[in-house]
Amino acid sequence: MEVIQQAKLGSLINPYSRSWNYNAIHYYFDHGTVQRILMTPLFNQVEEDQLIWKAERNGHYSVRSAYRLCMEDIGDISYLYRSGCWSDIWKLKAPPKVKNLIWRICRGCLPTRDRLLDRGVNCTSMCAMCEGTYEDAIHVLFYCPKAINVWQISQLQNDVTVAMRNNNTVAKIVFHLIQNLPQPMLEKFVTIVWSIWKTRNM
Repeated sequence: MEVIQQAKLGSLINPYSRSWNYNAIHYYFDHGTVQRILMTPLFNQVEEDQLIWKAERNGHYSVRSAYRLCMEDIGDISYLYRSGCWSDIWKLKAPPKVKNLIWRICRGCLPTRDRLLDRGVNCTSMCAMCEGTYEDAIHVLFYCPKAINVWQISQLQNDVTVAMRNNNTVAKIVFHLIQNLPQPMLEKFVTIVWSIWKTRNM
C-alpha cells in the first residue's frame, strides 16, 4: 500500500505506447478498479503529470476552496447561501467602499442595533437617527423619517417606494433596485445608501 501511495499516474502508463500499463494496474488494483481505469481514455499530448485542484476552475489550490470543501463535508451549509444578483453588486460603477457596504447590507451583516443586541452588546434598540423605533437595516435605510426625507429630495422616491411595497426585506429591496434602475440612477441610489449609513454612524 505504501508503494502505491508514493506512485504517480505516470507509473501506470507505458511511456512508449502512451497506453495503460496493464501489468502494473493489475498488480496494484482489484478487478473492478482495473476495468474502470482501462476504460479511462488517455490523451497522447500529455507529456507529464500535473497536480490539479478540482475545487478551483484554474486548477490551483487555495485555502478558501479547501475550507469550502471541508465545510461541505462536515455538514449542511446551504443556509449560508442567499439568493440574489451578487455579481451585479461588484459590477456597480461605484467606489469599493460603497460596493462593500451594499454587499454587507444584502448579506444581513450591517451592525445595526438589532444585530448588536443579538450579539450580546448592551445598547438601546432605538434608531440612532430618529430615536423613535426599533433599529434594523430596513428601518435605517428606508423607513427612518430622516431616510425618507433624503429619498424624497433625491428623485428616487417613486422607485424606492415601489421596491419597498413589493419586497419585505432590505436585501430584496436593494436587489430589486439594482436590477431595475438605469445606470445613472443606480449609481445615485447606492451612493445615497452609503451616505445614509455614514450619517447614521456620525
